[in-house]
Formats: sequence, C-alpha cells, structure tokens
Amino acid sequence: MTSELTYEGTKREVATDLGVLRYHEAGDGPPLLLLHGSGPGVTGWRNYRGVLGDFAEHFRCLVLEFPGFGVSDPGDGHPMMMAGASVGKFLDAIGITEPVHMIGNSMGGIVATNVAINAPQRVNKLVTIGGIGKNVFAPGPGEGIKLLSEFTDNPTREGLIRWLHSMVYDPAVVTEQLIEERWALATEPLTLEIAARMYSTKAFAANAAAAKASGATPYWAQLHKVQAPTLLTWGRDDRVSPVDMAMLPMRDIPNAELHVFPNCGHWTMIEAKQAWVSAVLAFLTRDEKANNQ
Repeated sequence: MTSELTYEGTKREVATDLGVLRYHEAGDGPPLLLLHGSGPGVTGWRNYRGVLGDFAEHFRCLVLEFPGFGVSDPGDGHPMMMAGASVGKFLDAIGITEPVHMIGNSMGGIVATNVAINAPQRVNKLVTIGGIGKNVFAPGPGEGIKLLSEFTDNPTREGLIRWLHSMVYDPAVVTEQLIEERWALATEPLTLEIAARMYSTKAFAANAAAAKASGATPYWAQLHKVQAPTLLTWGRDDRVSPVDMAMLPMRDIPNAELHVFPNCGHWTMIEAKQAWVSAVLAFLTRDEKANNQ
C-alpha cells in the first residue's frame, strides 16, 4: 500500500473562507485527520508520507496542510491561530460532521488538543506526538525551539542543519535530500515572513506579553476538559519538547495513556516508525466499550 501512494496521486484541495486548503487523502474507513507540526520547510506530506500507507489500510486518511506553511493559501494571521481555525472549516468543507480520529505532531498536537477541549464533538480519539503540555523539570523553551528561533531570525543553511539535528536522536536521519527539500520551502519569502510571525525573537516576546496581558487560561490548564481517549506518544530523547512535558497531560487528561520510545527525538513517527505505527494502530482500532466492560 505504501509504495502505491504518491504526492500527486493523493493531493486534493478545497475552498474555504480561509482560502484554498490543500490536503492529501488515502484509504477508506473511519476518518483520520493528520495534523503536521511547525518549523522550516514543514508540510503535512513530509511529516506523514512514511506512515500514510499503514494508516490508509484502516482509515480514510486526511493530511491537512495548514495555512501559512507554503502549501495551502498563506492567510494573513498568526500561523497557530490559522491552523486552529482551519480544522473545523476543513472538515465542514469536505462534508465530515461526525467525530474523527486526530493525530497531531507537535504544533499539530496542540491544535488537535485545543479542538478536543473546545469542540469535543469533533474528536473521536486523539493521538499526540510530543509537543503538548508544559515543562515540569526541563528548562523552556527547549533547545530545538531556540534553534528554530535563531533560524527564523537569520535563515542560513547552517542554521537549518543545526535545527534539523535537534529534531532527531540519530543524525543519519538528516540526509542531504531532507536538508535540500526543507531549505527550498523554508526560504521561500512569503513562507519565511509568515514563520517570523510565530518564531522570530520579536514574535516570541510579543506573544508572551500578549498572553500575559490577556489573562486567558492556557490550553495546558484545561486538559481536564479533553473527553476523547488520548494516546500521548513521545521520544525519550526529544530536545524540542522534553519528555517531562508529558507529565501534565498524562495526569490531567481523564482517559490518557503515554507511550515513550527510546533512542528517539521529536519526530517519533519517523525515528520509531514501526513501533509508533504499531502502538497507534492498536490504540485507534481498540474497542473502548469492550475494553471498559
């Protein structure tokens, strides 16, 4: 199945009032929405192309490309805010009204968790890959976030390579092909400008000040509202979102379980592919009613 899926063969698009949202679709069955992370040159396809075939054997997989990352229409807002707004609009636009399984990598996990908090009727089961929660023991922001900010302020090829290495446990994952495809999209002027809204040093400071001034309750203090059964997946050696961040969601989400993968960085679905797919498929296909009897 995996070898049959191609970028062009799975590519789709749909018009919304956020602009044209592009996505990849494969497989049949219950809907499974896959949400990508952030960072230079990221796309949903690049996050999930290696595992899409495995999930497409069981689910109707929908890999959404968030606005502002160089694939869907760019939009004029903050990338995280646009990402959050795009989920409901996308599902409505393609006619899905029933709850869907969601897998979110890093920022995509935060987006999916926010949907589970604010629109619980949208989410069947939730899977996160690092990213959510709050540092308990490790200092924040993590090394990978600092390197991401450095690259955004000064986008050099060397800076991109430093950031890519912070994402993984095994340096061999950072191939020349990976570097080149990330560099090409990350340095596209509009994509770089939009990234600066989120990850530049100036944006970090402005966003922190705005959050403090607003007095709004952060999402990590509302994790108890997540009703969906949740699987938290984490690389033990994650240098972007250290594994101690998992403590809060593991404790506060009422029906959460945690799977930590050794010798693995931030990209669990890439570095621990076989073990990760096995754990996630077992979780998503489990009959919760039978399990709770």
